[in-house]
Amino acid sequence: MDKIALVTGGSRGIGAATALLAARQGWAVAVNYTHNAQAAQGVVRQITDQGGRAIAVQADVADEAQVLRMFEEVDAQLGRLTALVNNAGIVDTSQRLDQMDVARWRRMFDVNLIGCLLCAREAVRRMSTRHGGSGGSIVNMSSAASRLGGAGQYVDYAASKGALDSFTIGLAKEVAAEGIRVNAVRPGLIETDIHASGGQPDRVQQLAHQVPMQRGGSADEVAEATVWLMGEGASYTTMSFLDVSGGR
Repeated sequence: MDKIALVTGGSRGIGAATALLAARQGWAVAVNYTHNAQAAQGVVRQITDQGGRAIAVQADVADEAQVLRMFEEVDAQLGRLTALVNNAGIVDTSQRLDQMDVARWRRMFDVNLIGCLLCAREAVRRMSTRHGGSGGSIVNMSSAASRLGGAGQYVDYAASKGALDSFTIGLAKEVAAEGIRVNAVRPGLIETDIHASGGQPDRVQQLAHQVPMQRGGSADEVAEATVWLMGEGASYTTMSFLDVSGGR
């Protein structure tokens, strides 16, 4: 069976590290991006320069029409999907709940939850033995925030990831007999530029003392866990949560 993966939010951070590692392990990879075509093409170029197969595919995962077009593009250029990494996600500036507005919450849930539901639906339609597929794997990128709650910073982000955890459990049960495994990775404090996008570029350094291992993690360390869950080494693992958080 061809190993064909789609990594959403694959142009930077954990997504890029996952795409690169998966390619080194023989996966053909579709690198999804929303705006930064140059960054996505850079990841694709790194893969193809090493003899791998990769394409860049644009889509805002919160937009159904764009997601449908993205999956059709993957079908046409790479073939029938066998792994999906639901990695695309956003944070926002650090605020208490009583400072937040509804527009922020809608965007947060549109991307972090509905985007994952949409992509998973399309993946199931291609992977499930009920639909003529040969099985596959879905890895949802959750967060340690789903356990910790994000108090005083982003309870809305934590809530979106908590919902993603519930979805992981439900979908894993729903499609387990159809050849699809569904798991989640919960990164802790990881050195990526998502913190800067939330207005806290030094967040990892500021909070490293709260981590039992006394340091932040790397995108590569999260990628190792993610690619393991994607592949045959995790063939009897579904409905599981892999915390990559240094013990936090």
